This record gives sequence, C-alpha cells and structure tokens, in this order.
Amino acid sequence: MNCWDLLGIEPTSDRQRVEQAYQQQLKFASSDEAQRLEQAFREATGAAPASSNIEVKTPPNTLGAQPEQPKELDAFSAQVTREVVIQIKALLNDSIRAENVDVWKAILCEPPADQPVLRADIAGRLESQLRPMAENGVFPASVTAFLGDWFEWSSLRKAESSHGKERQRDERNYPEPEMMGEEDEQNEQPPQSVNFWPAVIGWIIGLAILTSLFGGMGGG
Repeated sequence: MNCWDLLGIEPTSDRQRVEQAYQQQLKFASSDEAQRLEQAFREATGAAPASSNIEVKTPPNTLGAQPEQPKELDAFSAQVTREVVIQIKALLNDSIRAENVDVWKAILCEPPADQPVLRADIAGRLESQLRPMAENGVFPASVTAFLGDWFEWSSLRKAESSHGKERQRDERNYPEPEMMGEEDEQNEQPPQSVNFWPAVIGWIIGLAILTSLFGGMGGG
C-alpha cells in the first residue's frame, strides 16, 4: 500500500489537497495509523512545489507523552462488525445476489455499521478478499463503484472506469438490432410455387378411362 492509498486520494502535486486528506484520515486513526499517515504525508508532499507555505501538522500523541494504545471496539461494535463480515462472505458465495448493489447497500449501510469506526474495521477485515475481486471486474460496475466510495478505495474507481471503457468497446462490436433484422430479411428466399397441373391432368385422364371401362361393361 503506497502513500496515496493511505491518504485515500489520487496522486497529486497539490499540497493543500494532500493536507486535507491527511487531516480527514487522521480523525479516525489510532496512534500507529497516525504514524503511518505522517510518513505517507511526507512521501506525498516530497514532490509538492517548494513555494507551498502549508505547515505539516504533527499527529497527536506522537510527541512528548507516551502514545496511547489503539482503542479496541467495544463488545457491541465488535459483534456488529463480525455479523457484517459474515453476511458479506455469505453474499460472495451467492453470485446472483452479489451482482445486486441494493443488497450490498442493505448490509453495509444499516446502522450502526455505517459509523466511520466500524466501517474502517469492516474494511480492514474484508480488504484482502474483497478489493482484488472488485479490481479484477468480478462485480458489476454499480457494485464496484459503491464499494470504492463506501470503503474509500481509490483503486476501485480506476478499475470501474477501465471496465466501463472495455464494455463500451465490446458493445460497438455488435451490430444494431435493426441491421440484424435487415440481414435476415435479405437472407430469406421467397418460397417456390408448386405446379399442381400435371397431377390434375393425370387425375382427369384416369377418371375418363375408368368411365369408359365401366360404360363398356354396362353396354355388354
């Protein structure tokens, strides 16, 4: 995971944008995460213009007093997280329901799972399995876009965009329905008419012969 993934933004030389992303991520970061964010901020701003006057803010609890230990979820929040993870893994085993973005929203947007702290914990538990699947186009574009926005995985936004372009190219390779109908009409040959006259003439001749035979027998 590079510095841009940690900050949750696309690569940019805008130092102010990096600063905003850093402060946003820092709100919910533990002490260890704060240290990684600080390192990511320094890596990201290394290519920023030298004229920038924005000061780097030191993450809390990194100087002076002993840093606090990462806060663990309370029993209720931990239970909610476990239940959501179980539901998501069960959903991955159902290929039909997994293509429905409304099902994903019903699981992930249900309070209190939508709280930032729980959302971050759920993302950490599912990222190794869920993110590669979404990046490789396993899910429809609507599901990939939702997961990218919900978990703030910037790589999914790129994957969704690239898969969308591929689908557009594929659709252009298929003929329009109207064109297919015209080709079918051209390929259809008119039915050949059947000449029944030889059969009718043969039937009349046969009837005349039978009439003469029966007439001769009656006269005898």
